[in-house]
Amino acid sequence: MKEKISPISPSLLLAIVILIGTTAWGEEVSKSSIGERFHSSTSLTWSGVLEDLLRAKPKLPPLYKNYPGAKKISLPKPDYRGMVLEEAIEKRRSVREYSSRPLELSQVSQILFAAQGLTGGLHGKPVRAAPSAGALYPVEVYVIVNNVDGLQKGIYHYSVLEHALELIKPGDFRSAIISAGLKQEMLGDSGVTFVLSAIFDRIRHKYGERGFRYVYMECGHVSQNISLQAVSLGLGSVSVGAFLDHKINELIGVDGKREAVIYLHSVGRI
Repeated sequence: MKEKISPISPSLLLAIVILIGTTAWGEEVSKSSIGERFHSSTSLTWSGVLEDLLRAKPKLPPLYKNYPGAKKISLPKPDYRGMVLEEAIEKRRSVREYSSRPLELSQVSQILFAAQGLTGGLHGKPVRAAPSAGALYPVEVYVIVNNVDGLQKGIYHYSVLEHALELIKPGDFRSAIISAGLKQEMLGDSGVTFVLSAIFDRIRHKYGERGFRYVYMECGHVSQNISLQAVSLGLGSVSVGAFLDHKINELIGVDGKREAVIYLHSVGRI
């Protein structure tokens, strides 16, 4: 009579996978930098895939963020047609010095559309100007308005569904953004500074810890769209990764955990 073999429980299987992974590079972990550990921990391996399947994932947050009760500014229709793509790529440069002339609201509208505007649908889901893993779009765009004709200075949130700006904080925040940006003057001298944040659980809901990598990739896609659109509009821009995270998070009013700032991008007249 054959002995009946009990199936391995998911929790035991997970423990085995973790033990194998730990044994394989356990001593190296203590010697690794934080960056190396992040890269290793979010790498795709078969054991990692299995572990991720068994690990509980966060609930999916709303795919669109808004600020109920905030003053809303409708943006002009983004219908600008400029230079050909190849010319924009060739002319793209990081520009850190801007004139004192204000941006036009139509220019801000066009850049926001290029960054995260709705461009149609695919398989019954709305899609945007920049690619996103699983079409989950964890990136939110905030706008620090320094000098835009007809637009009050302040901090705004881009409402994707309505193609509109929501005023979060009125006021002049040029000194605050320069200070938080390690004294980089162009953050306050520009017409606007776009602040790209991410709501991590939107993408971790499907991709687990690997989703953190996808967030950084996506911010790069969005920033490149801003760069090329700025060139086409005859404007200067520069992307900025060096800033005091907690200060920028505090400035736009996010907690730095569920949602955190990833990237800055200034745009102004030249």
